[in-house]
Amino acid sequence: MDTTENTGGYAPEHPARMAWTEHAPDVYKAMVRLDAAARKGLDPTLLELVKIRASQLNHCAFCLDMHTKDALAAGESLERIVQLSAWQESLHFYTQRELAAIELTEAVTVLTDGFVPDEVYERAAKEFEEAELAQLIASITVINAWNRFAVSTRMVPGHYTPGQHK
Repeated sequence: MDTTENTGGYAPEHPARMAWTEHAPDVYKAMVRLDAAARKGLDPTLLELVKIRASQLNHCAFCLDMHTKDALAAGESLERIVQLSAWQESLHFYTQRELAAIELTEAVTVLTDGFVPDEVYERAAKEFEEAELAQLIASITVINAWNRFAVSTRMVPGHYTPGQHK
């Protein structure tokens, strides 16, 4: 059987497992409020980089679609978005502040060692005031939660329009 039939040569789109936001609307509304609270006072462009990097690490195609489109709509360069997956080889594309946030994002997202290394936390603490750092950690935590909802329910990427979730 030809799996590319009627898809213009591309693999067919997989269906979502469920529309979790419809089945758990109170959780979804709480997540939206938590997301809004977490991002207060943080640079929106920096936040999109954080959301993209966490989504890359979590293999969340739905969130990658959303946040790359939002970043581009906000004026982020395609080059910096593309290089984000190899940021350690592309340090010169980012400010020290952005690098500290990206590194912290990786440490909070990938907890295979069971903790965020002191040196990673200290680099972030040098770049962000305590209140900002608390907000950044909250934002990293929130995108990781969104990723888990999207990945576990197989939310379908490719249909997001920037500004749709605000």
